[in-house]
Amino acid sequence: MKLTLTDIDLCVLTIDPSKILDKRGNPAPLDGAPSWESSDPAKVAIEPAADGMSATISAVGPLGTAQVIVSADARLGPDTKTITGTLDVEVTASEAATIEITPGEVTPQA
Repeated sequence: MKLTLTDIDLCVLTIDPSKILDKRGNPAPLDGAPSWESSDPAKVAIEPAADGMSATISAVGPLGTAQVIVSADARLGPDTKTITGTLDVEVTASEAATIEITPGEVTPQA
C-alpha cells in the first residue's frame, strides 16, 4: 500500500487489532506496545501514541519517498519475535502559494 501526502499534510495511521493475525488468519496478541519509525525522518516525521496502536505522520518538507515501519513483539513472555509492517509514503508538492518576480536589467527609456 502507498500513501501520498503533500508537503503540508499529516495523517493518523492506526493498527486494527482485528487485523493482527497468526499464520492461519486467527487474531493474535502482541507483547507490549508497537514501535514506529520513519526510514527518512527528513521527509516524514512520526509521533506515536502512548499505546503504540496509532501514530501521526507529517510531511517535513522535502519531496520524495520514505517508509513508515511499525514493529512489535509477537511472542508472549520473555522471548522476543519481532514482526513488522511497512507503508510506503510519497511526499509531493502542495499547491502554489507564492510567485517571485525577477527583474531584468534596468535601461534608460528611449
